Order: sequence, then C-alpha cells, then structure tokens
Amino acid sequence: MPAPGVKQLSSRAGDVALSLIIPVLNEADTIGMRLAALAGLKTAGVEVIVVDGGSADATCAQAARFADRVLRARRGRAAQMNAGALIADGDVLLFLHADTVLPHDAVERISAGLRDGAHVWGRFDVRIAGAHPFLPLVGAMMSVRSRITGVATGDQAMFVRRDTFERVGGFPDIALMEDIALSKALKCVSRPLCVSAPVITSGRRWDTNGFWRTVILMWRLRLAYFFGASPDKLARRYGYSPREC
Repeated sequence: MPAPGVKQLSSRAGDVALSLIIPVLNEADTIGMRLAALAGLKTAGVEVIVVDGGSADATCAQAARFADRVLRARRGRAAQMNAGALIADGDVLLFLHADTVLPHDAVERISAGLRDGAHVWGRFDVRIAGAHPFLPLVGAMMSVRSRITGVATGDQAMFVRRDTFERVGGFPDIALMEDIALSKALKCVSRPLCVSAPVITSGRRWDTNGFWRTVILMWRLRLAYFFGASPDKLARRYGYSPREC
C-alpha cells in the first residue's frame, strides 16, 4: 500500500521525474568531469541542479557548461540542498555529493523501488575509493549499519519524494549531521529503500587526514551528536564552519 499522501511517479526518466541536486564549494578542478559523466542521465530527462556555496574559484563557470541550473546559496550543505530542492521540477529529489558517482542504472533502481509506494525515500550502498586497504571495509560497514538503523548519510546519495521532503521540512538548518537528522524524520514516514548497487565516493578525507584519525573523529562526532551536542560545535571540531562565510 502506498504511504499516506504519496502520489504516483510520473514518467520522465523511466518512471521517475528526477531532479539531481549537487551542493558544491571550490570544486573547479573536478566539477566539469563529474558533471560530464552525468550526460546520460540528462539525456534521459534527469534535471541536474548545482548549488554553489560561495566558491572562490571557477566552480560556477565550469558547472554552467553541463548543469541545467546553477545557483548560489548560503554556504552549508543543508542550506544549499534546500535551495536546490526549492527550484527543482522533479517528483523525486536525489542529493549527490560532488565526489560521488552513481551506478549506471540508478534511475531504474530508484523507479523500481519507489513504484509500489511502500517506500518514500532511500539511499544506496556505498563503496569508498581511496588508498587505504581498509576503506572497502568502512564502506561495507556503513551500508550494513544503515540497513540496520534506517539512517543514511549524504555519502550514500539520499533520494526522497518531493512531497515527503516538503512535509518533513527538508534538511534542518544545522551545520553538520543534516543527513542524519533528515533520515530520522523520514523514518517516521517509511523505512528507507536500500539500493544494493553502490555509489562510489571519494576517500580523500581518509587519505588526506589519516585513516584511523578520520574513523575515530567520525565516531566521536556521531556519539556526541547522539548525546545532544550542538551541530555548530561539532562542525568546528570537524574543521567546517559554514556560518562564518
């Protein structure tokens, strides 16, 4: 049975009218290549929206060559993704990090999984590409943990029906953990659709900052958030302070 208030999918890319929303910041060196890889999705009717958080380089100019729309928003993934969702045309919104690659049949898998209305949102399993030999294990553990808890992270390319996204108020306006907070709100509507085909995300933070240091930091941040720590304070510990920009 469809979840309450869920409308049937329309037919633009397969059965899904899909908008792809990509928050970016200072990605001029790679954004063109990343967006060019989405050409097949655009041909199939997927809308590609890039939301820049105030880049100091040529990110917007590079993105404009490939995206359907490029806009600027206040820095911070939550604010940027909400801004993209506000102008999106699709019935389903897919939030993709700039360093994450979708499986080739992502649209078909989303369409098939949402067709019966039992799910209104979901995420992909994840594989982390990087130098450390334990990164595949980290990705596998992230996928298993997500299946058990019903909570997704931004690295897993979260997708959600537009009407449901609007009903829960979108991403909360917090500096960090916005993906966790949205997952918890969406869990009250339905369990996530867990797509087994993995997205491939960059392991650059593990490679740059050190594998064990990054793993320990991420677990400390999650535990602190679970016990009520301020997302703004956690963001500063993470080295990321969007409200200062």
